[in-house]
Amino acid sequence: MKHAEKYLSGFLSLIFFLFCGISAAKAQTVQQVARKAFGSTCLLVMEDANGQPLSLGSGFFIRDGEIASNLHVIEGAASGYARLVGQETKYDIQGISGADPKRDLVILKVMASSDTILPLGDSDTVQVGESVYAVGNPQGLEGTFSQGIVSSIRGIGSDRILQITAPISPGSSGGPVLNTQGEVIGVSVATFTGGQNLNFAIPAKYLKTLLGKSGSVKLLSQAKPAENNWSILSDLGGRSLDSVVGSHFNWSDNQFMGEYTFSVRNKLRESVEDVICLVIFYGHDGLPIHTEMTLIEGPIGGRLAKRSAKLGRLSADEVRNITSETEIRILDFRLLE
Repeated sequence: MKHAEKYLSGFLSLIFFLFCGISAAKAQTVQQVARKAFGSTCLLVMEDANGQPLSLGSGFFIRDGEIASNLHVIEGAASGYARLVGQETKYDIQGISGADPKRDLVILKVMASSDTILPLGDSDTVQVGESVYAVGNPQGLEGTFSQGIVSSIRGIGSDRILQITAPISPGSSGGPVLNTQGEVIGVSVATFTGGQNLNFAIPAKYLKTLLGKSGSVKLLSQAKPAENNWSILSDLGGRSLDSVVGSHFNWSDNQFMGEYTFSVRNKLRESVEDVICLVIFYGHDGLPIHTEMTLIEGPIGGRLAKRSAKLGRLSADEVRNITSETEIRILDFRLLE
């Protein structure tokens, strides 16, 4: 009997050891995740019809010859190229093999391949508090790797969006958000410039669906925004745009920098706070080329009270490509009791 118990104990210990070994093998060090991500992540440079730079963004190889990114990164572009982080070779973008305007996703076709194809994880199993890593090219700073956690999983209608604390900035749009196994669980899409670590990623499940639907290659000029101007970013709270509105946009620029401010007007009787605003800049072709999101935290009184918000600055290159046409959307706000 004692021999049987000893044998059983040893057998269970062996099973436990093997199980732990398998679990540990799946997890990767932060350095391993970074190296793997850098081998797949690209800097995307989009150009207008005259070959002038229009916008910068990020993307990553999802299949041989195909790069995933955000649709808004390429909107309005006539051409563009991709360049792997840390490398000099430029790969012309041939066109679009798949697009999901509602969820701001696109798959680009390029005559290139990467030794590293990032696998897609199961974004439905992602939990709040889970560690994540965001990779991209914020402000053109190639190969920026940041760490954070999933701070919330928010519902937008029937869709979901991941709120993360891993910092992202303009230029990071379209970059991968990975879990500790080095799997893509989201695609960086937006950040609230007025908040603290309020960053968002489109869950990888929507990218998996898009991959299954991708087909013939279309021209970049055929990229279309979401119908009726609705997308996963345009309704974070379902509040009526008629109740709190953005107005009085002020723009100033010089040869070095552009600055902008705007006012928010509350038309309700009740005071509001935590107003989330999306500012969209349009290019000369009438298509959006740059977006900024900000959070106005302080209270705004009722009955047509206003409050001004000052956003960040744009570089001289960005200023040259932006027209005076600007749209201010109110995405969400909270009523003060």
